[in-house]
Amino acid sequence: MNFEEMHLKFNQVFQQEYETKYFAPGRINIIGEHIDYNGGLVFPCPITLGTYALVSKRNDKMVQAYSMNFENLGVIGFSLDDLTYNKEHNWVNYVKGVAKVLLEEGYELNHGFNIVVYGNIPNGSGLSSSASLEMLCTTIFKDLFSLSITPVEAALLGKKVENEYIGVNSGIMDQFAISLGKKNQVILLDCNTLEYSYHPLQLEKHSIVIMNTNKRRELADSKYNERRSECEAALAKLQTVCDASNLCEVSLEILEAHKALLSEVEYRRVHHVITENMRVKQATVALQAGDLVQLGKLLNGSHESLCKDYEVTGTELDTLVEAAWGVEGVLGARMTGAGFGGCSIALVENGCVDNFIEAVGKKYEEEIGYAASFFVATIGDGPIRI
Repeated sequence: MNFEEMHLKFNQVFQQEYETKYFAPGRINIIGEHIDYNGGLVFPCPITLGTYALVSKRNDKMVQAYSMNFENLGVIGFSLDDLTYNKEHNWVNYVKGVAKVLLEEGYELNHGFNIVVYGNIPNGSGLSSSASLEMLCTTIFKDLFSLSITPVEAALLGKKVENEYIGVNSGIMDQFAISLGKKNQVILLDCNTLEYSYHPLQLEKHSIVIMNTNKRRELADSKYNERRSECEAALAKLQTVCDASNLCEVSLEILEAHKALLSEVEYRRVHHVITENMRVKQATVALQAGDLVQLGKLLNGSHESLCKDYEVTGTELDTLVEAAWGVEGVLGARMTGAGFGGCSIALVENGCVDNFIEAVGKKYEEEIGYAASFFVATIGDGPIRI
């Protein structure tokens, strides 16, 4: 897919030329999984895969939207005067949700637009296609209406759309990693305070390979909200014996001392959260020291914890990661994203990448019965008007 094809589609659908074009990336999380909603540290970065849009202004208050990923849905239209969630509006609910939150925040949106969207993030892959679309829409509204929204405010708006409009009880990481993305930089984000810092990812002799299970993962329909509820229940019990506003403020010593307060499942969930937060701190130190071997070990430890303690991996992700662990030139591998399908990442020596893809792909197809997809991640910038 290229802009020429999008351009032709825009002309065909709307019988006019587009006026502006935009892009928002997807993201991977190097380490720090399922702790953004527990007040912990995460280590994500934007990638060069993402969502593109061509836009032209309208004189009325209608938004007419077309996706080249869902061409069977045709044009879906809505008025800026009626932003009620409508299941039949499918992906366009994200556009409506952003508009609704902006209006609630007091911004003025006085005209509609025509929009054609195309995303090259595999849908349901766990690379955050929904947050990419939210940040794309926020960027479009910001540009069209000259809104004074900072990147942090944009991330918080997107989170509000996801939580309150779409109904997925997610944390801030995805929107933040996309909105504040910088080329070749990983963001260390404290999800409790929103303090953040940039850290250069200088791989040189290694690559991050994304491995897509091609098992579609519906976040809203998954056990994501169930895990969050388990963490909230465990926190409430631990707060009777310690002063913690979130699970990442609980120490391992306190967890072990008061293990009897929790069910066996709650204990394992909290154990993951606390140890994963520790791994993020260790990964930051390893990256600053250029110690990729240590970073790889931390990736492996993260996956084991997500598998055994948090139970969010599943057969497909485990098959990919375990196959990766057995290939020459691999420093480490783990699932990334919410789990239950989606993607994993591996840190691989450049000279071993082709063999890695062949070997892991062969093992995966033999065990799962269909092919995985592979691509080398490139860390790009945040959302832009092109």
